Amino acid sequence: MHIYPAIDLKNGQGVRLLNGDFQQMTVYTSDVGAQAAEFVAAGCTWIHVVDLDGAIQGKPKNISAVEQIMKAGSKVQLGGGIRNLKNIEHWLSLGVDRLVLGTAALKEPSLLKQAAKLFEGRIAVGADAKEGMIAAEGWLEISTVPVVELVKRFEDCGVAAIIFTDISRDGALSGVNVSATAELARETNIPIIASGGVKGIKDIEACSKLAHFGIDGIIAGRALYDGRLSLEEAIKVANQSNIIDS
Repeated sequence: MHIYPAIDLKNGQGVRLLNGDFQQMTVYTSDVGAQAAEFVAAGCTWIHVVDLDGAIQGKPKNISAVEQIMKAGSKVQLGGGIRNLKNIEHWLSLGVDRLVLGTAALKEPSLLKQAAKLFEGRIAVGADAKEGMIAAEGWLEISTVPVVELVKRFEDCGVAAIIFTDISRDGALSGVNVSATAELARETNIPIIASGGVKGIKDIEACSKLAHFGIDGIIAGRALYDGRLSLEEAIKVANQSNIIDS
């Protein structure tokens, strides 16, 4: 299981939102490159990046900041505003390792399937949900499509992973929705990455124990920035699950 420290970008800065609300935003760093370097020094191999401006405007916005993060040396998983093939090709040409498509997964599934086939292993589905229903457009729009229904649309087309975010828990330090994550993992053959609500090492341990169901990773943000979670300790616990699975 992998630990993905998160860097959410707003106007080039590293921020965290509460429940996806831009009115409840905390700025944690103005030097995202240095923050990424700290994560790499702690042992992470992936960094999860969200272009929040891009998610709202529907096009890449924080290009310079993403490039600074890539220079730290880890793999980068990026989401936010990636809604056409031109955007996809642009980010991949810059060296981003994996792209997360959320709104496009809901509204243009054919685009996501096309991209997954063209760039095998480099496209993930962003399944952001509120009360079990998929959200889009930077979480400003809630659909009537259940999470499981959306995920099943993309089985067997080369999707690398599903990033499942419980919006009601995101940034709230209320604990990962482990049961919903495990249930989703059981329903699909695509690896699941848990996101939203990580508050400490117990969340990592809980997901680690269920890794065999298909939970491939966990994204952590505010808990790392507030010092509630040690990235080194989280990686150690995650690595133990990898040993068990092997």
